[in-house]
Amino acid sequence: MMSTKAFTLVSAVERELLVGDKEQGHIECVECCGKNLYVGTSDCIVYHFLLEERAQPAGTATFSATKQLHRHLGFRKPVSELRAASALNRLLVLCDNSITLVNMMSLEPVPSGARIKGAVALALNENPVSGDPFCVEVCIISVKRRTIQVFLVYEDRVQIVREVSTPEQPLAVAVDGHFLCLALTTQYIILNYNTGVAQDLFPYCSDEKRPIVKRIGRQEFLLAGPGGLGMFATVAGISQRAPVHWSENVIGAAICFPYVIALDNEFITVHSMLDQQQKQTLPFKEGHILQDFEGRVIVATSKGVYILVPLPLEKQIQDLLASRRVEEALVLAKGARRNIPKEKFQVMYRRILQQAGFIQFAQLQFLEAKELFRSGQLDVRELISLYPFLLPTSSSFTRSHPPLHEYADLNQLTQGDQEKMAKCKRFLMSYLNEVRSTEVANGYKEDIDTALLKLYAEADHDSLLDLLVTENSCLLTDSAAWLEKHKKYFALGLLYHYNHQDAAAVQLWVNIVNGDIHDSTRSDLYEYVVDFLTYSLDQELVWKYADWVLQKSEEVGVQVFTRRPLDEQQNSFNPDSIITCLKKYPKALVKYLEHLVIDRRLQKEEYHTHLALLYLDEVLQQRPGANSKGAEATETQAKLRHLLQKSDLYRVHFLIDRVRGAGLPMESAILHGKLEEHEEALRILVHELRDFSAAEDYCLWRSEGRDPPYRQRLFHTLLAMYLQPGPSVPELAVAATDLLNHHAAEFDAARVLQLLPGTWSVQLLRPFLTGAVRDSVHTRRTTQVALGLAKSENMIYKYDKMKLKGSSVRLSDKKLCQMCQNPFREPVFVRYPNGGLVHTHCAAGRHTNPSPPGPGART
Repeated sequence: MMSTKAFTLVSAVERELLVGDKEQGHIECVECCGKNLYVGTSDCIVYHFLLEERAQPAGTATFSATKQLHRHLGFRKPVSELRAASALNRLLVLCDNSITLVNMMSLEPVPSGARIKGAVALALNENPVSGDPFCVEVCIISVKRRTIQVFLVYEDRVQIVREVSTPEQPLAVAVDGHFLCLALTTQYIILNYNTGVAQDLFPYCSDEKRPIVKRIGRQEFLLAGPGGLGMFATVAGISQRAPVHWSENVIGAAICFPYVIALDNEFITVHSMLDQQQKQTLPFKEGHILQDFEGRVIVATSKGVYILVPLPLEKQIQDLLASRRVEEALVLAKGARRNIPKEKFQVMYRRILQQAGFIQFAQLQFLEAKELFRSGQLDVRELISLYPFLLPTSSSFTRSHPPLHEYADLNQLTQGDQEKMAKCKRFLMSYLNEVRSTEVANGYKEDIDTALLKLYAEADHDSLLDLLVTENSCLLTDSAAWLEKHKKYFALGLLYHYNHQDAAAVQLWVNIVNGDIHDSTRSDLYEYVVDFLTYSLDQELVWKYADWVLQKSEEVGVQVFTRRPLDEQQNSFNPDSIITCLKKYPKALVKYLEHLVIDRRLQKEEYHTHLALLYLDEVLQQRPGANSKGAEATETQAKLRHLLQKSDLYRVHFLIDRVRGAGLPMESAILHGKLEEHEEALRILVHELRDFSAAEDYCLWRSEGRDPPYRQRLFHTLLAMYLQPGPSVPELAVAATDLLNHHAAEFDAARVLQLLPGTWSVQLLRPFLTGAVRDSVHTRRTTQVALGLAKSENMIYKYDKMKLKGSSVRLSDKKLCQMCQNPFREPVFVRYPNGGLVHTHCAAGRHTNPSPPGPGART
């Protein structure tokens, strides 16, 4: 058990003020109402004192009592109990089993002599049910056996309202509303005197200990239970709080939230209602009275009256925090909520949470510290300020006063322990990253992000780059100096870029790539710079570094032009200017022209011709020999052929002149095909290259999208070339056979049969002949079907015409047009299928059928 100084014991009334030199009288009971203190003695005297409280600098107080008067009640018995009814200006005095009403100021009995007789003990109902503000409810234990009586007490009269029987003799009573909490001979019970329903609580032995029954709040009581327990019970007969452990010999109890105070023969003990721990022990001998009056706790011996002065809760909490007793401090702070105005409590509680957070932080209990900081809404700069140099030099932050902790900086807190310091920095990194996007950061995001950047840079943390490429508030001056100090040049470039200083960023990255400064953050930094320039909107910056990226790698560098967003290419970067720039870089120029022609499909002769020439030059460089018929086509040659076939925009004659004599027969054939010189093209393919498959592909290529007769002419031209008179070449005969058998549908069978040599067998041409016959039959049948359909349609039209001619139409000058309602002036009209007649000019102006003619309009 750790002690807490929650109360100080100060004297209020010394014996000399009570009895002077007399020795026989001693204190029997006390009552306090505001500044009025009343003391009842064994010799039937009631004393009235005025208490004056003087605050002390330490937060405690002292009291002085000024005697006002005393009065003997005229009995020979002690004054057993005193109860003040301030609303009535009456003091209820229990003496010799009689309750007398006296004036609170003069101590004179009321003139009417009203009193309650036969009372052993009394209790005031602080939660009255009568609703009458001019009376108080009093509950007494009657001298009648096993009887409780309820009275209404007015200024000068009393009125009994209820008499209740109990199962056993009651020894002590407390009351709340209709509920009585009774200590009987062997047990405690709750009794509703309005309904008579009783609820047993728990047993106890009245012979062994003095019962205690005390109302501590609305519908809740404190009882002295077995085993030295202070038990809490509600009117429902249940306990909503854990019991407190006090002495077996307790003789009195009081409440001063959040504490339960108990008195025994030698000590006053203070117990927390929040965690049920004993917090303080005060030596106090010969005490026999302990009561609380509206938050003021009074304890008395037979000779003097003393007051337990609570230390302010804030001081108690600060003492606990100073002792590193964080949990107890927080429990006490939460419990103080009910005694402090809401706004004041919130301010106080937030500060306590913050202080507790720093205590946990100093003990490296980071999870607990983080939760306390967040709950306490800590200005995170308080935490950052512990770390030297993390706050920006421009920050206007000053630490809280009074301070939330005792540490100058992290070095003092960790006493120079590098491992602890590293743990603290890792915690701050995590905490700042969590709070930077929350309300905690409002108003000082610059300080948070700058501090986080410094921590990341110092720790070489991967999140440094993530911070800089997302929205952040890092201060440029502080952050740049720190990144340069830790040689984080790539990150510094990102910082410049975020602050719209792209020129500085790119120059820094170029220096890294060139090896002028060292930073191994990105092994692909050159590609990153190219990508950065590709999406940069600063044309001047792109042109400035275009030569640099192209010198490093033409194929990669050209991407700053080819991968730009299409709208920017169309509006900002002129292709002609780019081509001029790329003349020094042939590989890049080819890539860019491919981008214009193939990707963007620009329909400009200059680009297509230029690209074809570049392809041609590269092919000629790769194949310097004039005779290269058997060589396999290179990638560039394949690109050239594809371009020559697909594009219709290049200058064909110009390219033919360049190709002539260069040993490029396939390219020559394609170019002749573009000029519709099919015989020359096929001659090259058949007789020079002997590439019969290419010859077939040529026919398909050149006839693509053309009408069937054009396609047929091409295939007949190729067949004629295979079958032309001359020395017999077996491979040409094979090629002719394959052509016919594979493309039977492309030929006029009758013409083909006239061309074929008579020596060819039917079996050789069976696929061709089969296909030709099938096509002929199919054509004939299709024609027959079409003819039959046409005849049927003609028959329908004839039938419709005969129907129309079979009915007569009578027209007279009395007949009205159904559109304009005017009569017909000449025998010319339009008749609708529904029988309606209209003028020709009316029908021309309206295409919808008129409504059917009325019955009278038919003839």
